Amino acid sequence: MAERLVYQGKILSLVLEDERWEIVRHKDAVAVLAVREGQLLLVEQYRPAIKQTTLELPAGLIEPGESAHEAARRELMEEAGFDAELRELFSFYSSPGFTDERITLFEARRLFPRSRPQDPGEAVRVRWTPVEEAIRAFLAGELATSSPTAAGLLWLLKER
Repeated sequence: MAERLVYQGKILSLVLEDERWEIVRHKDAVAVLAVREGQLLLVEQYRPAIKQTTLELPAGLIEPGESAHEAARRELMEEAGFDAELRELFSFYSSPGFTDERITLFEARRLFPRSRPQDPGEAVRVRWTPVEEAIRAFLAGELATSSPTAAGLLWLLKER
């Protein structure tokens, strides 16, 4: 199978495979599921691609030389100002019909506050939301969110 590079960006590239299939090569990512006293840790941020503000699990890209575990810890600190014991739950592809991006979901236990070395390119606000309300809003189609958040909410639903 022959690949031809069409575009190379900072976090993704677009290739044409066999002059037929458009494929987005994307850095792998992580997301962190944190629940404390029945409240789910979400971050609120504007997403230009969909022109909406979303509520999502803290998440981000795995940087070169970084393990998924290290990336999850860094993203939790950058986006929410917490550190925690992390347990890997599972991995999945975000949309295998056009991208190779693989996301690993972690569960955070024993959260403790840390200084928040926020990424200057992000404007996020932490929102603690009752787990039941987040699940209800998601299942009702009222929650603008990401695939890692959907996977985390479904995992919480399964665990109940």
